[in-house]
Amino acid sequence: QVQLVESGGGLLQPGGSLTLSCRASVRIASRNDMGWYRRVPSKEREWVALVTIGRNTTYVDSVKGRFTIYRDNAKNTVYLQMNSLKPEDAAVYYCNFYPPLDRYWGQGTQVTVSS
Repeated sequence: QVQLVESGGGLLQPGGSLTLSCRASVRIASRNDMGWYRRVPSKEREWVALVTIGRNTTYVDSVKGRFTIYRDNAKNTVYLQMNSLKPEDAAVYYCNFYPPLDRYWGQGTQVTVSS
């Protein structure tokens, strides 16, 4: 059974930094493109960042230059380093394959950005 478990969320002030982790229960090294997504209440979940099997990365425009996605295949873990956080970055963050598969959404990790 595949599980994706997010962690690392917290309460930050604007301008702060945080690194989220997503641990997979299966090997992802040579199998899957991985993504980070986020959702705020009353809005659709949106894609944030992608890291491919070949470690190429792509980002939604709103986080370019501030967020970095990377993977450690030996640990079956994908990370999202977030810098210069803004109030509009506050959301529940999820990881999933890319494109995402509905049955693998986890609980997510809450990121709150507030002064």
